[in-house]
Amino acid sequence: MYDIKALYEAESVSHAVQLLTEHPKAQILAGGSDVLVQIREGKRAGAELVSIYGIDAMRGVSYESDGAIRIGSLTSFSHITKDPIIQKHINVLGEAADMVGGPQIRNIGTIGGNTCNGVTSADTASTLHAWDAVVELTGPDGVRRIPIHDFYIKAGVVDLHPGELQTAILIPKDAYEGYQGHYIKYAMRNAMDIATCGCSVNVKLSADKQTIDDVRIAYGVAGPVPMRAPSAEKSAKGKPFSNEVIKAFAQNVLEDIKPRDSWRASKDFREHIAVVLAERALKESIRRSGGEINE
Repeated sequence: MYDIKALYEAESVSHAVQLLTEHPKAQILAGGSDVLVQIREGKRAGAELVSIYGIDAMRGVSYESDGAIRIGSLTSFSHITKDPIIQKHINVLGEAADMVGGPQIRNIGTIGGNTCNGVTSADTASTLHAWDAVVELTGPDGVRRIPIHDFYIKAGVVDLHPGELQTAILIPKDAYEGYQGHYIKYAMRNAMDIATCGCSVNVKLSADKQTIDDVRIAYGVAGPVPMRAPSAEKSAKGKPFSNEVIKAFAQNVLEDIKPRDSWRASKDFREHIAVVLAERALKESIRRSGGEINE
């Protein structure tokens, strides 16, 4: 049923790096919700696997010394949704994680696996882009940290060097303090479906709750990799919010996104949905931040 050449179990991060270096063709096994299915389908027949599932140091959510939120790459979607730090500061990430698959997938699937797959439809990826997440990678040359938008190279390909594994995702304090956000997943059905389009927006309002001090928007399935829409962000940043500003913001996403035709949806439909979701997500983010929009 599972054509596996060898399975190596890592006991620590350093041991995982050692195993990946010794077996350069080996693939990392975390929760297994993607890799094992692909092996069963014959897409990775004869694979060598390095299981990192037993490395508890890569699980959980905590604060760094500078206030950044650290999410271990082996943290499951279920734990992210329920974590008090996530609920307090970036509850929208928990909401996005709660839209992944069904309960069984959310219990075993990890945020590291979701991002390292490099797929544009990953529900947490667009939200992590909108929160300026930083990816921590550990390998033979030590630890390096890169912005998540640099981590994604092209569809299905991420910036993992030989012998490296992703050990954590970090949300800088400046990226979450004072912000509220909202994620909307548009899919053909409500349960266990891949997103046709996913949109994540967060805002920071002025002290009087009248002006958009900062806004960030990111998409999944609007291009080959998760992406931000800087033209839309620039159009609304620093402006008093109104229906006109919000509508202009939503229309400006078309300057940046690059959806394509597929059997799931046409390019034109995805562009239409992207505009609608941007408007709705920004309005809800403003509402969550304490702003009131006169309809």
